[in-house]
Amino acid sequence: MSKQILVVDDEVGIRELLAEILFDEGYQVELAENAQQARRFRQEQEPDLVLLDIWMPDIDGVTLLKEWVEQDLLTMPVVMMSGHGTIETAVEATRIGAVDFLEKPISMQKLLATIAHAIKEGAARPQLPVVDAVQNLMVEIDGAAKHFTLPLDLPLREAREHFDAIYFDYHLQKEDGNVSRVAEKIGLERTHLYRKLKQLGIKVSKKGSESEA
Repeated sequence: MSKQILVVDDEVGIRELLAEILFDEGYQVELAENAQQARRFRQEQEPDLVLLDIWMPDIDGVTLLKEWVEQDLLTMPVVMMSGHGTIETAVEATRIGAVDFLEKPISMQKLLATIAHAIKEGAARPQLPVVDAVQNLMVEIDGAAKHFTLPLDLPLREAREHFDAIYFDYHLQKEDGNVSRVAEKIGLERTHLYRKLKQLGIKVSKKGSESEA
């Protein structure tokens, strides 16, 4: 059965061009000229992929993407499109949940390659488990399981600090307290790592510091 793609774009010429290309490639194509139509379609059906324009007159694509995330409706890969794309917009969209970003005018080769990759990755992606207010993490250090608790009902900054503390503690234990090896492994400059550890209240043993020499 052919894959279904929802094209969301307020420009009729773009919608028709994409529909023609995708139909010729064997895809089922559904069209929406604004976020409201896309919203209604998603409430009734789950396409295999969505091509979502960022700049639309009623609700922009990034806002719609956020809405789908909040409503647990982002269960399909979404590729953002924009004729006025910026790196910041692309990063924001992928941070929220988009799998890729296409800048208009879109070449047919780039379009088809991106769609094929996104559908393949989307099909292979496992469903995320439902979690409560406390992301219980289990990691293995030298063959021994260790559990960490990460509170999720905190402001984002505090939650990041909790994660950073768990992350650095894990790597320090794995490298037997050797800060140089940790810095090299995680790709962080050693002085900056020391600063982060101090901010998080993580003490480095004298042995670990001396072993750097």
